Amino acid sequence: MFDLADIQKALGEFGLDGWLLYDFRGSNILAQRVLQMPEGFSGSRRYACFVPAVGQPFKLVHRIESGVLDHLPGEKIVYLKWQELESALKTMVGSARTIAMEYSPRNGNPYISRVDAGTVELVRSFGCDVVSSGDLISLFESRLSDEQLQSHYEASLHTNAAYGKAWSFIAEQIRANGRVEEKAVSDVIMQHFAENQMTTYHPPIVGTGPNGGDPHYETGTGSDTIIREGSFVLIDLWAKMQRPGAVYSDLTRTGYVGTTVPPQYSKIFDIVAAARDAGISKVKSAFAAKQLLQGWQIDDAVRAVIEAAGYGQYFCHRTGHNMAQETHGNGTHIDNLETHETRRILPRTLFTIEPGIYLPEFGVRSEVDIYIHKDGTVEVTGGPIQTEVVAILSEY
Repeated sequence: MFDLADIQKALGEFGLDGWLLYDFRGSNILAQRVLQMPEGFSGSRRYACFVPAVGQPFKLVHRIESGVLDHLPGEKIVYLKWQELESALKTMVGSARTIAMEYSPRNGNPYISRVDAGTVELVRSFGCDVVSSGDLISLFESRLSDEQLQSHYEASLHTNAAYGKAWSFIAEQIRANGRVEEKAVSDVIMQHFAENQMTTYHPPIVGTGPNGGDPHYETGTGSDTIIREGSFVLIDLWAKMQRPGAVYSDLTRTGYVGTTVPPQYSKIFDIVAAARDAGISKVKSAFAAKQLLQGWQIDDAVRAVIEAAGYGQYFCHRTGHNMAQETHGNGTHIDNLETHETRRILPRTLFTIEPGIYLPEFGVRSEVDIYIHKDGTVEVTGGPIQTEVVAILSEY
């Protein structure tokens, strides 16, 4: 539901005069979601909605598609010529001077940069200061409803259980046949998802040895995809319940095919786990102290542990990502590597913390999901946090 009062409250809190939501042919999916456009809508003409901090919104639509924003409150302006569009935009923003749009200075955060430079230039020509709507997007795109949170909890039960299925299957196959294909393990996980009415956009990553050292490895395509006794195995899996609005669970854990885990694996795992825990601690301490927390700050806290251990060059991706209806959601990411994520970590949002060290011989990643409750309570979801590499042949 498009909640005008909620949006205007946020505009006041963020010190903004208004929010200009603009789209052309589906180029701004973020605006579409805030404006509650129908699933799959793209349209053929430009449209916009300006929500001022105080007062009623303005809706700008083309004569050919004049009804596309009729579900929203506010005064409708219909244009035909391009000159009318520009004049109407100027009228809509009025005396507002600080206006949020889906824009990021220097494209520092491409997840937010959905409005073309020319349109930003046009709005600035009205005497407006265009600023990023990043925090607004995090607020209205990634906050979970109670029902969505419950769907995440339900998904988390099944993703957590998937590891028991996978480790047991590996142990059974090793004892019976001495080997098992990565793809076969992936298939067992996918069957588990199907049996529990779950869906995912991509099968899990099951990587053995050097394959696990590739953060985006495609299971079953490496030079050696056979898991044997003595293999180190990384499994990254994600899925959600198969119903509208459901929210993902996304976890990564590691195991060793043996009865005891060799020190070279435990050493790297312990560094990664310490980095993960430093990130969790950073989040908890900030919310306990009611301090503003931005995505880059968590990334720095996590990365510092791995760099101090001498493995900084082997941690080659951001620390985590927002998660909602997509596994990589549109809210605040945990990143100061690929982008300088200055958006805030907000209550009722969900994100991952997933540091990794990727060596030529093997890779370790430990991924957990973090939910911030309305009152600022920080919860790690997805079952018990992994504290050591699973010794598959002694535990299963």
